[in-house]
Amino acid sequence: MKNKGLIVILIVVVIILAILVGTKLAGKGEKTNANAEEGNNTSQVEESKNTGTKTWSGNSRSIAVMIDNVGEAKPQTGLNDAAIVYEITVEGGLTRLLAVFKDIKDKEETIGPVRSARPVFIDYVLENDSIFVHFGYSKRAEEDIEKLKINNVNGLVTDSAFWRTKEKKAPHNVLTNIKKVTEYAEKSKYSTTSNQKSVLKYVPEEIELENGQIANTVNLPYTASHKVSFKYNAETKLYERYVNGKVEKDWLSKETRTTKNIIVTLAHNYTTDEDAGYGRQEIENIGNLEGYYITNGKAIKITCSKSSRNAQTVYKDANGKEIEVNDGNTYIQIVPIDTKVTFE
Repeated sequence: MKNKGLIVILIVVVIILAILVGTKLAGKGEKTNANAEEGNNTSQVEESKNTGTKTWSGNSRSIAVMIDNVGEAKPQTGLNDAAIVYEITVEGGLTRLLAVFKDIKDKEETIGPVRSARPVFIDYVLENDSIFVHFGYSKRAEEDIEKLKINNVNGLVTDSAFWRTKEKKAPHNVLTNIKKVTEYAEKSKYSTTSNQKSVLKYVPEEIELENGQIANTVNLPYTASHKVSFKYNAETKLYERYVNGKVEKDWLSKETRTTKNIIVTLAHNYTTDEDAGYGRQEIENIGNLEGYYITNGKAIKITCSKSSRNAQTVYKDANGKEIEVNDGNTYIQIVPIDTKVTFE
């Protein structure tokens, strides 16, 4: 009888242990499935963190701000915090900037002046999966924002994300910051997270273009009246930005505008019939375009390939390999195809 009782006790103990182990395994399974249901968010964020780069990491959604670039608006502010700044001709020989911010530390730092949207910049909002910040728009930009369902923060619709300074004249005096934009985005039910990988292949190791040509000075004359140049500072290993021979400085911090990387894209631009009389410009940016990658005082020739409007541009070297880019901010200068780009 004692043996039978002992056997019964052992059987009960085994059953209890089996139940406990099974419950623990099931819990682990539920946790794995929960992560899977969240999509690729977790894995992609971890992959981004593991690259060891700071410029584009984590899963916060980028914010792209249209920046005024005429004399009355200058000097601008906040651009040194942007991960990427695009410069493109818009009309009458004038350019505008699209500053793409990614998880900046000081979300209350002033950015601007903010200006109206143009269609070509929407292509780069799309490829970065950004929330688009602008104050007004051209006719076609308005149509594209509606048609493409761009998550946007427009000063003509809300004043909660913007304010005006008395130190600049309207319409060149509209300012914003990331905190106000994010608050408006959350109220508008926009996603404030994104799994979009960076359009640039950032690497933590310092890239030296061993076979590149000397590029201590980069000259980019968009027009006779708008000549952009960058001068390399060997001590900081950054390029300082100049326009028409004058160094550009931040309006509020007084810091020199600098960048770690420069990408030049040569694109055919043409005048459209949109808003007749304004000379609105567009560019042909789909296909394989020629350009340059410039960093640490050297430049190499590259191709800039964009397969569709919302596809990410891929930048490749002469061997057809995607270029690796130094961890740091980047100016993407999309210049007219006949621009005489020179290096010194």
